[in-house]
Amino acid sequence: MHAGLCLLRLVPRDFWALTPVEFFAMTGGLRSRGAAMERAGLEALMREFPDG
Repeated sequence: MHAGLCLLRLVPRDFWALTPVEFFAMTGGLRSRGAAMERAGLEALMREFPDG
């Protein structure tokens, strides 16, 4: 509700009329997330920040 009414500044009537897909799209859910980390990047992070 905060995202719809405060951040997007929708009037309550319009907020409650949205479908879940429309709300998801309006809040950035359909943007591409970019490339996933590759194995070499993960291994570098594991060396820099080891568990334990």
